[in-house]
Amino acid sequence: QIHCCLWLNNIPLYVYVVAVYGTLSDLLSVASSKLGIKATSVYNGKGGLIDDIALIRDDDVLFVCEGEPFIDPQTDSKPPEGLSGSHTDWLTLNVGGRYFTTTRSTLVNKEPDSMLAHMFKDKGVWGNKQDHRGAFLIDRSPEYFEPILNYLRHGQLIVNDGINLLGVLEEARFFGIDSLIEHLEVAIKNSQPPEDHSPISRKEFVRFLLATPTKSELRCQGLNFSGADLSRLDLRYINFKMANLSRCNLAHANLCCANLERADLSGSVLDCANLQGVKMLCSNAEGASLKLCNFEDPSGLKANLEGANLKGVDMEGSQMTGINLRVATLKNAKLKNCNLRGATLAGTDLENCDLSGCDLQEANLRGSNVKGAIFEEMLTPLHMSQSVR
Repeated sequence: QIHCCLWLNNIPLYVYVVAVYGTLSDLLSVASSKLGIKATSVYNGKGGLIDDIALIRDDDVLFVCEGEPFIDPQTDSKPPEGLSGSHTDWLTLNVGGRYFTTTRSTLVNKEPDSMLAHMFKDKGVWGNKQDHRGAFLIDRSPEYFEPILNYLRHGQLIVNDGINLLGVLEEARFFGIDSLIEHLEVAIKNSQPPEDHSPISRKEFVRFLLATPTKSELRCQGLNFSGADLSRLDLRYINFKMANLSRCNLAHANLCCANLERADLSGSVLDCANLQGVKMLCSNAEGASLKLCNFEDPSGLKANLEGANLKGVDMEGSQMTGINLRVATLKNAKLKNCNLRGATLAGTDLENCDLSGCDLQEANLRGSNVKGAIFEEMLTPLHMSQSVR
C-alpha cells in the first residue's frame, strides 16, 4: 500500500493524503470523491502523465485534473500577454460555504449581461474576494445556486426534489440570468395545483357548522354551494354574501338574519324556509321556489329583498308582512295567498304577477308596474292611493 499527496491541478491548496491501491481507475475514483471533481487524468510533479498505478511511489505528489493540461504550480500561472481575458481557465467558487468548480466561459458566455459574467469576464476588474483556498467568495445560497450553474453549463433547467423553485427564481433575478427567469416563472406556474372550484357538499358544510360556536358568525362569502342539499339545516346569521347557491335545496332551512346579499339563488328550493330578517339585497333568485316561507319576524325585524331579481319565483302562501321589495323584479312571479301587509313594493316590477288572494293592506305600491298583474279574490280592497302606475 502506497501513500501519496493529491493536489487539484492549478489549485495547490486542495491537498489530500490518500492510500493508493488497486488500479488507476480506483485512484481516479478516490480523487473525484475527495476533490469534488470528475478526475480523468493524473500527473506527477514534473508533468508526466501517469497511465499505470505501478509508476506511483510512496509519498509522491500527484496532480489531478479533469482533462485540462498540466499546470506547474511552481511557475507563474499568469497567461501570456494578450490572453488576460481568456475564458478557458478553471476557477472555484465558494458559495455560502459550498465549493463549485467551473470554467470562466461557463459563467460568461451564455448570459454575457449577467452579474456573474461581469464578475469573471475580466480578471481583477470586479475585485472579487477569495478565501484561504483561493476560491471566489459569493454570499448566496448554494442549494439555489447549483441549478443556476448547471443551467449555464448545459442550458437546461434541472432542479432536484426538495428545492424551492421560488428560491432559485430569486437567485436568478439577483444574478440577472434573464433567460432562466422565464423558464422558472413557467415552471412555478405549472407546479401550482389547479384552483378547486368544485361545490361544497352537505357533508363538508355540516362539518364546518359543527366546529363553529352558535354565537359565532360563519363566513361563507363567495363560496360555491351550487346544487348542494342544505335542507333543514340551522343557517342563522351566516354570511352567504355573493355565494353561489344556485339549484340548492334549502327547504325547511333556518336562514333567520342570514346575509344573502348578491347571492345566486336561481333555481333553488326554499319551500317552508325561515327567512325572518333575511338580507337579500340585489340577490338573484330567478325561478326559485319559496312557497310557504316565513319572512315575518315578531320582533319587527323586516326582511330586505330590495333590488332582488325574483322573476318567475313561486312564493305562494308565504308570510311577508312588512317585507321590503322596493325596485325588485317580480315579473311572472306567483304570490297567491301571500300576506303582504305593510309591504314596501314601491317601484317594484309586478308585470303579469299573480297576486290572487293576497293581503295588501297598507302595502306601498307607488310607482310599481302592475301591468297584467292579477288581483283576484283580494282579502282587503286595493286603494288607488297605494299605486300610481
